[in-house]
Amino acid sequence: MIRLLALLMVLLTAPSLRAETLTRFSALDRETRVLTIRSTTDLDVMRPLIEAFRLANPGVAVVYGEHLSNELVLLAGEACRNHRPIADVLVTSSSDHAVKLVNDGCARPHVSAETRRTPAYAQWLDSVFGFTFEPAVIVWDQRAVPPEEVPRSHLDLVALLRDKGEAYRGAVGTYDVATSGIGYLFAVMDARQSNLYGRLIEAFGRAAVRLECCTSGILDAIERGELKIGYNLLGSYAYRRLAAGAPIGIALPRDYTLVLTRAAMLPRVGFDPGLGAAFLDHLLSEEGQRIVAERAFHFAAGRPIPPGVEGPASDDGASLFRPITIGPSLLAVQDAAKRRRFLSEWNASMSRD
Repeated sequence: MIRLLALLMVLLTAPSLRAETLTRFSALDRETRVLTIRSTTDLDVMRPLIEAFRLANPGVAVVYGEHLSNELVLLAGEACRNHRPIADVLVTSSSDHAVKLVNDGCARPHVSAETRRTPAYAQWLDSVFGFTFEPAVIVWDQRAVPPEEVPRSHLDLVALLRDKGEAYRGAVGTYDVATSGIGYLFAVMDARQSNLYGRLIEAFGRAAVRLECCTSGILDAIERGELKIGYNLLGSYAYRRLAAGAPIGIALPRDYTLVLTRAAMLPRVGFDPGLGAAFLDHLLSEEGQRIVAERAFHFAAGRPIPPGVEGPASDDGASLFRPITIGPSLLAVQDAAKRRRFLSEWNASMSRD
């Protein structure tokens, strides 16, 4: 209880931050330790990984806090500067945020048998580790989008908004890149991948695209019939909806598909550093990766694409996939001057009629 009250005080007193959902899982046996996780990932997605860790550690209680990505990096950065613990593990979809925290000296390195098996593109300085394989997908409402109009590539989407502009005006959703960390990261990576990017955001502006903070908000709007198409949504979240019976279609863009690897790291100061390291190893372990692929995120490197998703049979050897490498190249994504220029260009395109 003392730990929980302390965490609530940290969240509620941090300037310019909004406390998000805070959930406590009691120990399955007599409580001896408490693991604290701060994350941008929906609890329902992380729940299978947390439950497996609890079963293996019955004396451990778990406190799980959900935040928007921009809020979490601010909270973690402030705690780092003040040498104050806020968590034992940080998990974020905005891997550029994690790289910045590492570069700012806010991470505690960790080396183990599990970290050594992590692919080179998914780790940096033994301090930040990617543990998922999540494609950015195009989602559509099968009730509202005729099969012949389904965009299966970035060029398809530009052409659709050009040729059927009135039919899709106000009916396409993507991230508000000014407030969404993952949205900003995907937008920057899009700009690096293709010279089509400028035409795409201009098409978004003409179509009065709807901007949301998160994948879940866009998926909710599609299910309610408010939007017809969602762009750059996390495939892991979209597939959960599809598997639950949502009337949606999912496609991996066939010209290129960005792939996020969700980042986990140990903050420099933690409540229980050893327990944080144990949970990190759990995420990266063979068992943890099985849960990631089969029960939590549904996509994994080297495994078949889930049924019902349009794309190749697996990612093996497919040039389609463009994983976002965790490393120093992501520091440029967080450069303040570059960010201001990028957002200025984005806002100019979004304001066009």
